[in-house]
Amino acid sequence: MKLTHLASALGLALTLAPSAFANDAHTLKLEDVFNLEYANQIDISDDGETVYFVRNRMDIKTDRKFSNIWQVDSGTKQLQPVTSGVHQDFAPVLSPSGDRLAFISTRDGSPQLYVKWLSTGALSKISNLTQSPSQPTWTPDGKSLVFSMFVPATAKNPVNLPGKPEGAKWADPAVFIDDVYYRADGAGYSKAGYNHLFSIPADGGNASQLSSGDFDHGGALSFSEDGNTLYFSANRHHEHDLKPINTEIYSLDLKSKEINAITDRNGPDRSPSVSPSGRYLAYVGYDDKGTNYENAQLYIRDLSNADTQSLTADLDRSVEQIQWADNGRGLYFSYDDQGQTTLAYQPLRGKRKVITEQIGSVSFGRPYSGGDFDVSASGDVAFTLADTQRPADVAVNKRGNTRRLTHLNEDALGAKTLGKVEELWVKSKHDGLGIQGWVVYPPEFDAEKRYPLILEIHGGPVANYGPHFSAEAQLFAAKGNVVLYMNPRGSDSYGKQFAQTIHHNYPSNDFDDLMTGVDALIDKGFIDTDKLFVTGGSGGGVLTAWTVGHTDRFAAAVVAKPVINWFSFVLTADFYPFFTDYWFPGKPWDHMQHYMERSPISYVGKVKTPTMLLTGEADYRTPISETEQFYQALKLQGVDTAMVRIPDASHGITARPSNLMAKVAYILWWFEKHGEKDAE
Repeated sequence: MKLTHLASALGLALTLAPSAFANDAHTLKLEDVFNLEYANQIDISDDGETVYFVRNRMDIKTDRKFSNIWQVDSGTKQLQPVTSGVHQDFAPVLSPSGDRLAFISTRDGSPQLYVKWLSTGALSKISNLTQSPSQPTWTPDGKSLVFSMFVPATAKNPVNLPGKPEGAKWADPAVFIDDVYYRADGAGYSKAGYNHLFSIPADGGNASQLSSGDFDHGGALSFSEDGNTLYFSANRHHEHDLKPINTEIYSLDLKSKEINAITDRNGPDRSPSVSPSGRYLAYVGYDDKGTNYENAQLYIRDLSNADTQSLTADLDRSVEQIQWADNGRGLYFSYDDQGQTTLAYQPLRGKRKVITEQIGSVSFGRPYSGGDFDVSASGDVAFTLADTQRPADVAVNKRGNTRRLTHLNEDALGAKTLGKVEELWVKSKHDGLGIQGWVVYPPEFDAEKRYPLILEIHGGPVANYGPHFSAEAQLFAAKGNVVLYMNPRGSDSYGKQFAQTIHHNYPSNDFDDLMTGVDALIDKGFIDTDKLFVTGGSGGGVLTAWTVGHTDRFAAAVVAKPVINWFSFVLTADFYPFFTDYWFPGKPWDHMQHYMERSPISYVGKVKTPTMLLTGEADYRTPISETEQFYQALKLQGVDTAMVRIPDASHGITARPSNLMAKVAYILWWFEKHGEKDAE
């Protein structure tokens, strides 16, 4: 029923605005979304000759993403499938000896662990788990795999109703909730239980639980050199619910099952990684200062004497993934810099060097940064490579030279004319702060003509866009729009001070940054100022709603999955202890004026711009009640408004390809409708 409703809604948009979707054969069309592929989850062999990766595709019949594991020869570029089928194969990890590949697959209907023998092609399901495993990791001897899995607990039910006759059909029992976190975006209402660590023989058998306690355990795992100790990250503090980011690195003795804290500070510590010699433990973390943003640093700890130092204290960027060099003399790590993910090598002593600035985003809906990499024993680096014209492929960097190994989207995009993407820098009219952005031009752009402008604002708010492929931006451009996306103040990848300008101050002058970008494009002379449009999702939805409350220069707006009222948001969102502690000076009833001054609902009386709202009905990050508040307020104000609800969709909305199509279709329909109205 709900899928039929969604299809009908999409069909309505197509019917009401046929001219908006009259695509030329050589431009990107909505249905082309189903033809796109991307690579992620890279694993390179020790000799650097073979790169294993997950190849993600879209299935038009089931409206789902499916994934298989492939391999590519780094010399000949020959592609071969390792797995196949219309299901999900993911999380590939090579055994220490390189002769087997472990992975997770849904081929039997539920996620289970599998092992493939690479020399013979033999494949075996080694688990029969009742819950989904994650983060499989080989033991050093290759005899077992360690993974994380949810362990259900008995649900609390303090009341049992008496008098029910045998065979009677009563209503479902009431649900009793007293947990701090009772629902999570993308997962729904929580079940009683915790994530624990398990071990299973690599040849198959029963899984054995390793960790204990009423705490969640998971993330990256690492073993001591002798394989007797497992290191992991968790929050095992007494107030772990109300202080959710205060994680530590722990050691688990695999014989005694004793757990001990290795780190001890207020702040998140994650991604433990033992050096090849076993002497050092590397990890990522920072001191929690209660701000909206801090740079995560790369630490190493001498396990013999607990001496700890940061290797990146001088780097004003946040460390993401880390990996030891095979010789143990340094570490590779990634970080975002000006919208681009960079890979660097940091020796234990000496100056770091940049390996590549070309790590490509594995997000193809909107142009967020990020990507995957892996390093061979000889120092060859395999990574996801993407640009503004293509989603993520696989590349390898050998001795400083980068080679693209795959061209996964040539069949889908090779004959298409995509919009050219150009970098833009402006100085904010608020204070002259440098702001970076990118302009997507329509195919066959002519600077002598006038084009509608769509300002598309990223979420987060501490996140970043970059020079990456974006299906949404390209679809907007294919309909004759110039698209502008920017990293206003508060975005990361520009240093701590830049990100912290919105600490307890969001939205604020980030609005001025965005308007400066719009003005800069108007000054170039090819923008139709009667057809200015604005949209954004999540944090971008906040800024879009803020924008229409502070200017009426835009012909129309689409506010996607927004926060409209910060007071109600922190009391309905899934991660509410974090939001109250880090985004605001205190609880809303103690700082009501502060909350409301930064809430778009406070400025709804000034809104004149036709504004449509678009949100997933299962969104627990920015609940749809936020959307409903703004919709009803706009109706009361007499503003032209509409509400689009995406059935079953969580905060991401676009997990299903047709939902991405629906999002773009409705935005384009709304903008064309009001662009035509203004032209009359």
